[in-house]
Amino acid sequence: MKTITPIALAKLLKENIPIQLIDVREHDEHEDFNIGGELIPLEKITQHLGRIEKIMPVIVYCKKGVRSHIAIQRLENKFPFENLFNLSGGMDEWKKYFAK
Repeated sequence: MKTITPIALAKLLKENIPIQLIDVREHDEHEDFNIGGELIPLEKITQHLGRIEKIMPVIVYCKKGVRSHIAIQRLENKFPFENLFNLSGGMDEWKKYFAK
């Protein structure tokens, strides 16, 4: 499974590199803090394939990186995705660098 660090993701965002962000947490977690990702909770991820980019890099994230890992496994096991990246450490790790 491909991963990306919060620092590498921040660089992509700063440079306006075309990527898609997908947040697989629950609605209340997303509302409390997010980095602009599209909310598709883990349990609904395979029902929303049409919302997931097929070509550009897709960064999948959650609180710690566990649910996003599961989401990517589910997608890659059932569908021909090769552009998915798990945000290492999720939002907890992101906050260590970028949240005030």
